[in-house]
Amino acid sequence: MFIKIRKNCGIYMEHNGLEKRHLVPVTSNFLINLSHVAEVSFYTIKESKTRFDLEHHELTVPVNTRVIHLQMSYLYGSYKETVRETKGRLVERCYYKLYFMPEELGQYSALREQIENLVLNQD
Repeated sequence: MFIKIRKNCGIYMEHNGLEKRHLVPVTSNFLINLSHVAEVSFYTIKESKTRFDLEHHELTVPVNTRVIHLQMSYLYGSYKETVRETKGRLVERCYYKLYFMPEELGQYSALREQIENLVLNQD
């Protein structure tokens, strides 16, 4: 099953392909295959955070921003052969964090509902 993320001025995304603490606005529609997602978490930002855009300008993520964190399965990871200057192998799984600004609740609620409908042991 796929979920569609629609372009919207109130949604930002963070993922492994970006530098740490960088966010990009969602400027086009895209699909995520939920069959490839290993873990999902939902949370709300409790204190404002500073992030950066692609041009390294500061962005403030306000309180009450809702986040959907999608951790992909091990098939969607990259391998590092050297970890802290020692030979080893570390798998860094891909992830997507979708930030829904406080004024953007419609798409957050719809996506969360669709994901939760796939959970078997709901109370």
